[in-house]
Parts: sequence; structure tokens; C-alpha cells
Amino acid sequence: MKMSTLITPELQRAHGAKGRVLALAGAAVFALSAYLPWAYGSDALDNMTYLFGPSTLQFLGLGLGVMTVLALAGGIVAARTPRASGRPRVIHRVGWNRAARAGSWGQLGYIGIVIVAVALELGGLVNVEWGAWIALAAAIAAAAGTRLLNPGRAPSLDRAASRPWIEILAIAALLAIGLFSAAFALDQDDGGVFVVLLVLLAAVVAIILTAGVGAWLSAIGRRHRSVLVFSAFLVAFLFPFTQNGSDANMSIATQVLVFAATAIGLNIVVGLAGLLDLGYIAFLGAGAFTAATLSESVFATIDWKPPFIVVMLIAGLVSASFGLLIGSPTLRVGGDYLAIVTLAFGEIFRITMNNLDGSDGPDLVHGSSGIPAIPDLNLFGFDFGAVHTVLGIPLGRFSNYFFLMLLLMAFVVLVFTRLNTSRIGRGWVAIREDEKAAEAMGVNVFGLKLLAFAGGAFLAGLAGAVKAHVDVSVTPEQYIFLESAFLLAAVVLGGMGTVLGVLIGATLLKLLPEKLRFLSEYRMLIFGLLMVLMMRFRPEGMVPNSRRQLEFHADDEDLVDEIGDDLPYEFAEERR
Repeated sequence: MKMSTLITPELQRAHGAKGRVLALAGAAVFALSAYLPWAYGSDALDNMTYLFGPSTLQFLGLGLGVMTVLALAGGIVAARTPRASGRPRVIHRVGWNRAARAGSWGQLGYIGIVIVAVALELGGLVNVEWGAWIALAAAIAAAAGTRLLNPGRAPSLDRAASRPWIEILAIAALLAIGLFSAAFALDQDDGGVFVVLLVLLAAVVAIILTAGVGAWLSAIGRRHRSVLVFSAFLVAFLFPFTQNGSDANMSIATQVLVFAATAIGLNIVVGLAGLLDLGYIAFLGAGAFTAATLSESVFATIDWKPPFIVVMLIAGLVSASFGLLIGSPTLRVGGDYLAIVTLAFGEIFRITMNNLDGSDGPDLVHGSSGIPAIPDLNLFGFDFGAVHTVLGIPLGRFSNYFFLMLLLMAFVVLVFTRLNTSRIGRGWVAIREDEKAAEAMGVNVFGLKLLAFAGGAFLAGLAGAVKAHVDVSVTPEQYIFLESAFLLAAVVLGGMGTVLGVLIGATLLKLLPEKLRFLSEYRMLIFGLLMVLMMRFRPEGMVPNSRRQLEFHADDEDLVDEIGDDLPYEFAEERR
């Protein structure tokens, strides 16, 4: 039986006041329980053994409880504030009850994960102290109380008028909080602490989205797009300065940028043109092997050593040539057949690289041994392998490559966004939606498909050229089908056709395996569960564009009203 059949609107109207009192009491007790001991031993998480001495995680849990209390109190104030005759007041535009419900369930998930982590790290539930059980009971009470609250109207905070300086300040504050949160999370070596932080982050994001603040932030981001883009790259530029010379976290961050740049290239093929490519990792490998053979390594097989800028262009062109080579004979097929062909191409590339060992073929990449000892770059006198001190902060090897990848990422994002809004991008979308109709309207279907394959492969080749120097060596086994699957998953999970969604998806899929090594045996199981849950509850991705969102929720009137003027033509016609 569904929860919606148990908690009816009549029950909510009759017991809403009691539910609010129960939820307030539960959230308040949950917040105060941070001052109680939660674990018997100090080895669990970040030492939750003290009475009246909360650890960092407990203090963050207290903040989650306070946010839930504020949401519940805001609902009371909003109910007692008279509505204006014209435009609604700001307090009436916030989804207070929805945010309180999200916060209460976030509390429950947070304390549940904490109890499980303490039990696993200390050897049983007997090591969970009484304070944690009080927090669990309080979270259950808050969740039960918020279920009795009527969620009310959908929030409309994004339609509220606000001053431009407030909007710009909100963008700056959001990105600054994101910077310090990322730096703090990456500094955690304990996998349990990292998981708890992820749950806390998910709870806070849920509160922000359900309250309507997320829609408001999205609206002001569209109004101040240039400020948002500049601030985002500024925050990313400042990230290495928060690591105090740590190469461990900067290595992960650099690999995330390489993965994200490659995923955005795949987003052209899959997200815009709608072509399922299961062998895309071969284009990244082609760029990496090209850069390796032209590098200063003693194992490089080509004597010509051009400047790295030229090497990047050659690597991109080689990858684009592979895109044209695979695209020309196969793009007249589609759907499952195209997926099978691209999958075969990815495997052919890997096997071919293995055979270029001087025995089964020319000794170009030394077969399965690959090309090792690739030296660090030296561009215009700047040694990427040396430690450079800026403002008293040491910036190591991976920080240098992080800055280089940040420049490349700016170029990749610029190319993607310009193509997306151009006539070519509209042609790709038309092909994705209905290839026959697009061809009937005069769209050069075959030419645009080839351009999508070549353009996406070119961007992957650029990323591969940098990756060769970051990894020091290049081998065929680095470019297996599983990597193509993860690239495709980053596009699908994040949101096809968007930049921010793919960046988030790539970051999660590259970062989580690095920080959750204690779950390495269950990596594929977790990955599969994540895909199933996303396809069930949010098939359009975490950050979808309006068209994709309406394809999956065309009957959602609230969503149609929310998108408003941005409604795609076919949906607007259907609505009329």
C-alpha cells in the first residue's frame, strides 16, 4: 500500500497542527542530540564520544536539524501572514512544508548512515551510544510529523523580483560555499566520513530544491550567466590553493577534469545528435597514444618532436579522423545497430594497439607495454613537473596540470555551448527527435551526423593528449569498454544535452570510486543500483534541459507552468 493512500488530505487537515508540533519537537531534539555521545570508541568516524563536545559531523548534523526547524517555523509564519491582494509576498512563495519534509527525511538518512558506520567500524551496534538512538528516534518523529503536513502549492520563488546586487551576491556565496565544501570533503581520508558528508550534502540540496531556492538560483543564473560562468571558473582556479600542496586530491581533481572534458565531447554525440556511441573511449585513447608517440619519452617511436600545442592539434585531428572513419560507413544505421558497431570499434582500437608491438604489426606503441616514461610538459619555460610557490602556497605537479585542464575545459565548454545554440545544434536536435522529419525538412542528416562524430572525437583527442602526460604512461588496457560505459553513464546521469549536468555526473562517477575504495568489491553493484534508481525516478538526469524534462513529464502541469516561456514548440502546441 502506498504512503499516499495512508496519509490522505483529510487526515492532513485534521492532524496537521499536531504533526507540526511533533515535527518541531523531533527536529529540535535531533539538533540538540549533537551534544550527546554517539559512539563508544574514538576510532569511529570523527570521534563522536564526547558529552557536550560535538564532533565536526555532529555539528553539521546540528545544522541540518536547525534548517528543518527553520522550515517548520517558516510554515507557521507564512500561514499567519496575510496574503497581499496583488503579487504574493516572498514568504508565501517558499515551499516551507516541502523543505521541512525533505529535511526530516535527510535527518533520518544521516543518522541511519552514522549508526551503520559506527557499528561497522567498531564491530557491532553495541558500540552505538545512547545519544545516537535519541537522534534516531527524534528523526523518526520529525519524519512522521512532516508526513501529516499538507505540502501546499509548488514554490514560486523564482518568479519573485529581487535586486541584481543580491542575486550576484547569492551566486558568489553559493560558489564560495561549494569551494570550501569540496575542499573539506576531499580532505577526509575515512570512507565513512565521506559517505556521511555525501548524505548531508544530498539532504541540504533536497531542502534547497524543495523550498524553491534552487529554482530561484537557476533563474538568477540565467539572468547573470556571464557572472556565473566567470565565478565558476574563478572558484575552480582557486581550488588548488585550498589543498596546501597536496598531490593526492589534485590528482583526483585533474582526472575528473580529463573525464569531464571527454564526457562533454560524448555529449555532442549522444546528448545533441542522439547517436548511441559505446566505443567513445577509443577517441580519448587515440589522442593519448598520438601525444605519447610524439613526446620526449625515450620509448617514443616517432623522431619528430613538435611543440605541445601542435601535438594537441594533431591528437585532436587523429581522433577526428577516426571519428570520420567509423562514421562514414556506419552512420546510415541507427539505434541498436549503431551501438553494436561503435562497441566493436572500441574493442578493435584496443586490440589494434596491443598488436602494434613489432611482432603482429609495426612497433608503433610497443603493444601491451605501451609507452612509459612520458616526461612532464614544459610550455614557454614553465615546467609542469616542478613545484611552484604562489603566495606562500606550494603548487605541485598535478596542480599545474589542473590549471592546464581548466583552460582546456573552458575551450570545450565554449565549443559545446556555441554549437548547441547554433543552427548546427538545432539540426542535431532535429535529428535526435525525428530523423525522417528532419531529412524531409532539408536537414543534411548524414553530414551533421559525421560532424557530431568528428567534433566529439576531436575534443576527446585534445583531452587525451593532456592525459598522456598526466598519467606518465599510456597502455591499451587503460581504454577498455568499461570506461566508455562510465562516460556514457556520466552523460545520462548528469543530463543529456547540458554542460552542468555532465560535469556533475562526471565528477560523481570519477570521484566516488576514489574516495570509497573500501567498497571496491561492490563498485559495479552500486553503479548498477544508481543507474536503476535514476532511470526509475529521474530518467531525464540530475540537471536536465527543459525539452528532455518534458519528454519524460509531458503530463506534469506544474512543470509546464514552471518552464513557461521556455516551453518547446511541440509541447506548447499540444498544451493549446
